[in-house]
Amino acid sequence: MILLKLFLIQLNCSIKSLKCHKKLIKRTFYLKVKKLLTRLLNNLYNKLCREERCVKMDNTFKITTHDEKETIEVAQNIESEKFPNMVICLNGDLGSGKTVFTKGFASAMAIDEITSPTFNIIKEYVGELPLNHIDVYRTNGQVDDLGIEEYFNKGGVTIIEWAEMIEDHLPKERLDITFKIVDENTRVMIITPHGDKYLSVCEDAL
Repeated sequence: MILLKLFLIQLNCSIKSLKCHKKLIKRTFYLKVKKLLTRLLNNLYNKLCREERCVKMDNTFKITTHDEKETIEVAQNIESEKFPNMVICLNGDLGSGKTVFTKGFASAMAIDEITSPTFNIIKEYVGELPLNHIDVYRTNGQVDDLGIEEYFNKGGVTIIEWAEMIEDHLPKERLDITFKIVDENTRVMIITPHGDKYLSVCEDAL
């Protein structure tokens, strides 16, 4: 009799354990499905947001960003399509977002501590690819002795701030980005690809 009671107690415990196990399986499955659906909805939302703020006009793309985070996101999207000898030319007033863009691009290449090279003109960083950050603001367009053209074929990515000041020294194929200030936080980025490779970057990343 005692053995029977012990057996029944053990059986009862096993049944309860099985029920708990089933609940755990159901909950785990529910959480996995919820996580998957949340990820899909977030991806869809982000895609719709990008499509809403990005307008294509012929081969030019106009993107409106509302804070530095969105500017960095654009930079990181473009970085995802980087290739050796890529040249990105940034133009716009002081404080319009050129250095913010560069920092976002660099962070996606696992490069930290990006600063504006206004006084050094050229700064070189090591990441997934070499990154050459050039700021020609204080050169008045006089860059003949800097050898800037050499950086275009070193196998890295070159980002030039105030690039319009040295337009005669720029490669024919490149990515031009002009930043326009709308208000304290809002910026409009006019992105113009020169060459099929850069057009593909824009179509894939924006």
